Amino acid sequence: MTLETQTTSIITLRPVVPGDSDFLVEVYASTRADEMAMVPWTDEQRQAFVRSQFNAQQDHYGRKYPTASHDVILLNGRQVGRLYVARLEKEIRIVDLTLLPNERNNGIGSYLLKQLIEESGAKGKVTRIYVEDFNPSLNLFKRLGFNVTAQEGFHLLLEHTSTTDY
Repeated sequence: MTLETQTTSIITLRPVVPGDSDFLVEVYASTRADEMAMVPWTDEQRQAFVRSQFNAQQDHYGRKYPTASHDVILLNGRQVGRLYVARLEKEIRIVDLTLLPNERNNGIGSYLLKQLIEESGAKGKVTRIYVEDFNPSLNLFKRLGFNVTAQEGFHLLLEHTSTTDY
């Protein structure tokens, strides 16, 4: 996937490699920053906790979606996030789409989601993702035509039926 915007920004994906570990932990840590700011731990304790949670998440994703693609999102060749996608028999499951805080709300996520919606439509599949009901990205998903189809605690299952109505 590649996007060239009017300012010549280019969004690309490349598969995760072993050397990406520190970057991927940084991306994950950005999603836990507010929570970590409230705990009375040392920086080393926070880092150890975040790394252990990241490792647990990676292990879970690997077991639940063993054939999923796991990519680093690049903007003009610079690492800005990660995209984890499971292409299943009847759906494209977005396992994780996370951008670094400074890269959010710049069209990167919208572009990638639209690409996945189009891929789903071309293959006669639906696009699904779980999102926490307090996650600010929920507005983006709704704007792109995702609908809530189930709720498990504070997790919402969102689905897009692949008609490009965004």
